[in-house]
Formats: sequence, C-alpha cells, structure tokens
Amino acid sequence: MMNAFLAGDPSYDGVFVTAVRTTGIFCRTRCTARKPKAQNVEFFPSVEEAASAGYRPCKRCRPLEVPGQEPEWLAPLMSQLDDEPTRRWTDADLRSSGLHPDRVRRWFKTTHGTTFHAFARARRLGLALNRVQTGDAVARVAFEHGYESLSGFNTAFRELLGSAPTSTSTVPLFVQRLATPLGPMVAAASDAGLCLLEFADEPRLERQVRLLSRHVNARLVPGSHQILTTLAAELEAFFAGEGRSFSVSLQLLGTLFQQQVWEALLAIPYGVTRSYAELATSIGRPTAARAVARSNGDNRLAIIIPCHRVIGADGSPTGYGGGLWRKQRLLELEARPADAMSVGQPE
Repeated sequence: MMNAFLAGDPSYDGVFVTAVRTTGIFCRTRCTARKPKAQNVEFFPSVEEAASAGYRPCKRCRPLEVPGQEPEWLAPLMSQLDDEPTRRWTDADLRSSGLHPDRVRRWFKTTHGTTFHAFARARRLGLALNRVQTGDAVARVAFEHGYESLSGFNTAFRELLGSAPTSTSTVPLFVQRLATPLGPMVAAASDAGLCLLEFADEPRLERQVRLLSRHVNARLVPGSHQILTTLAAELEAFFAGEGRSFSVSLQLLGTLFQQQVWEALLAIPYGVTRSYAELATSIGRPTAARAVARSNGDNRLAIIIPCHRVIGADGSPTGYGGGLWRKQRLLELEARPADAMSVGQPE
C-alpha cells in the first residue's frame, strides 16, 4: 500500500485511503500532494473509517467524492447536455454558464480521455446515426443536429465512422460512465440491448471493445439510452442492498458455448456461489471446467452476468477481472444485503 501511495497509483483508488498523522488528513492513492514519511502514515479500508479515526478529507484529491462521479459544479452543464443533445457548444456558451472552458476540458480529459467539445460532437453524431438508420432524411437530420451544411455533416460523419451516413452499416453503441461505490464503470448499449458493463480500470476493457467490433459493426459514442438510464437506477439499488435482479435487456455476443456459460451464470441466485466444476456440470459439460473458466473471464457484463458468484472448489474467491478485492466486496454485499456497502479492500 505504501508503494502504491508513493507511486500515486490510480488503480488503487477506492481500495484504501492513506491517512497522515502529522497533518490529520486522509487522501486517495493518486493524490499529488507532497508525500509524507512512512512512519507518519496509516491506512484505512474506507473513508468512513478514516473519518471516524479523526482524519479530515484532503482538499486536493477530494477522497469523499465517488470515483467517476460528476462534481457538483459540472452537474448543470451535464443536465443541459441531456436536455439539448443536438446543441453545438462553444467556449462562450460555457462561460455564459459560469464555467471556465479550461476547467471543463481538464475534467473531461481526465475522466473520459477526450475534450468536452469532442464528447458533445461524438454524441450528436451518434444520435444522428440512429436517426438515419431508422429512415429519417439525411439533410433533415444534419440540420436538426446542429450542422449548418450537409457537406459539413458528411465530413464529420466520415471522420468518426469512416463512411457517409447513407452508406454506413455501423451500429451506434451509446456509452456512459457510471459511478459506483467500487469505482466507475463503463456501460454500452443499443436498441438490441446492453452489451458492455466493465469497471473503467479493467485491464481487458480495450480488448473487450475490440471483441465487440468482431460481433457487430459498431462504434462507441457518448450518449443517452433508456437501457443505460434503467441500468444506472438498478445498479444504485443493487449497491444499496435493495435490488437483487436487473431488468435491462441483454445482447450476449459470443460463441454458442460462451452463451451457454453466461446463461448458466444468470441462473445462479443472488447470494449463492458455484464452483467452476458445478457450473460445467450445470451445462452438461462436467469435464470442461477450464473452458467454463475461460468463458467466465470473457464475460463483458460484470455484475449483471454474475461471474463474481463463481469461486474456487475450496471456497476461496478466485480470479476476477475487476480485482479480487471487488469480487470479495460483491460477495459480502450479497451475503449481507441489508448492510450498507463499504468501499475498500477486505481484511
């Protein structure tokens, strides 16, 4: 933990917090403040325990904010973006809303890896693609989505999707970043269903996106979708210990064997665990435990398809793409659904 703190390793954000005895504050692992001496440091598995020990949150790294959560100052802008998804934003618009363009840009670059203007532009094009593919006239869609000319719309379309709007077969997958007590998650959905839900720091996330493109000719674009809105509410209920199931439609993209494994995972009840051998037996392939484990690892819908409920034969939690500490927390949550969800590494 000390090595992670000294290195400012962001992958440990949410696993533990670091408290400094000499200053009386506690920080995230990625805090950029001057590092204290090791003998002046102690670690806590959650912000609640650090606060209970008398430490106050650092004003620089703001450990009380849920990772990935939109800060209060940004909330009005995001609401406007939802209310006016076809609007072409300028720096002057941001200033008129009381926001400095540089501050907005820095937050979007850090959180989403792109600028606000690029984010809003990609969202407009994704919505436009959906309209074109449902039969709306290209010219009408272009003007309604903030483009002053059809040629400008076609150029923007080619830059994003590689072809003109009338010839593309690309499917828009609307993607959102969802804050959870275990860190931000990335979700993607289309009218066909939810096809991606992974923790944002999942090492395999880029690979999972590439696998998606093999199954459907899709492009991820920022935007809203009813499935994502429902998912956000159901995830909130799940982490509060109030929801045990999910109603969103799913798009399971994989081989026949993988889909059999994922269907078997969906059949594992809330709060119940299975071994890989038991899962293999349930699909009529008792000798295929290793293949089942690989398919388990290829699951792109974390939590929804509950691969965290599969454990080792000895009862220990085994490999989990989001990290064993997250798997342990999920199992603890389901074992004690009435308890509040605490963030941090299990003892």
